[in-house]
Amino acid sequence: MAHTGPFTDRAISLIPLIAGLAVTFAALILDFTGSKLSFRGGLLIAGVILFFIGLYLYPTKKHHRAIVNIIFLFPLLFCFVVTVIIPFGLGLFYSTTDWNGIRMTKFTGLGNYITMFKEQSFLWSLVLTVLFVIVNMVLVNVIGLSLAVLCTSKMKSVGFFRASFFIPNLIGGIVLGYIWQFIFNNVVLKWTFETFGYNSSMLSKYNTGFLAIIIVYIWQYAGYIMMIYITGLTTVPSDVIEASAIDGATAVQTFFRIKLPMIASTITVCTFLTLQSAFKQFDVNMALTNGTGSVTFLGQYLSNGTQMLALNIYNTAITKNNYSMGQAKAVLFFIILSIVSMLQVHISNKREVEM
Repeated sequence: MAHTGPFTDRAISLIPLIAGLAVTFAALILDFTGSKLSFRGGLLIAGVILFFIGLYLYPTKKHHRAIVNIIFLFPLLFCFVVTVIIPFGLGLFYSTTDWNGIRMTKFTGLGNYITMFKEQSFLWSLVLTVLFVIVNMVLVNVIGLSLAVLCTSKMKSVGFFRASFFIPNLIGGIVLGYIWQFIFNNVVLKWTFETFGYNSSMLSKYNTGFLAIIIVYIWQYAGYIMMIYITGLTTVPSDVIEASAIDGATAVQTFFRIKLPMIASTITVCTFLTLQSAFKQFDVNMALTNGTGSVTFLGQYLSNGTQMLALNIYNTAITKNNYSMGQAKAVLFFIILSIVSMLQVHISNKREVEM
């Protein structure tokens, strides 16, 4: 049986490679020119398939494994580029224009960013979000870890308690917000009115409304963090615990001297997840208070006393129809969240080494 030479194999692989590129390019031209031909999508798929067939058949032993890896990773990488990288690049571009969601007429450069920092309502939302993140990073992790310790003890019906603490995390944020809105406006109001003569809802003022958002967030998220801590606590070797008990260590000493250092990586994961989630808080904030509440900030009266950063961005873009300004705020939001997340992970990793 005759064997084809390297030159022939290379020529065979180049045929589908070149054909795939040509077909893909033709499909993209048809799409960008607004062609009404219905087979554009099929043409694009056929071109991509032909290209990867030619790439797979290319005669190279040294790089063949890399080519196969690229082929299998391409669908995921393509989706990531289309849904994340390209929209982010377009967002950066639109934040420097006067884009209204449909068209743009001129470039504004850094004008949106300068105007953004002159807006007291945005600055207040930023301050409120930072405060919310700090409070919840502490409380959610302390409560979640406490529940995890409780649910890993030798008490009866541990499975029931684990499920009960975790169930609030399964409820959607919008539904959760409206449920707790009813509770704060009726149950809590009635009790406080009868007890202390307090005749207004907890959600009517910015300070108590902010406290209400914290309560709901902890109630929803602590059970999820608890499950991660339970996983960490169950990985602590039992022989180490038994050895500490033989040496006379109390339960408190065992927890702080043995268990806590051994779950340092779990603490890092939980603090990172809490920070990310608290920064991006939107649905509960919108459903519970919709950002209302009177507050005076930098000498100016504001009506968005409980409006955090994600809700402020949404209202700027959607409610006020100022998409370019909303996009500029979203870009700043991304930068702040990225920097804070990297710092948090770096500090936590250093703490892991020390512990």
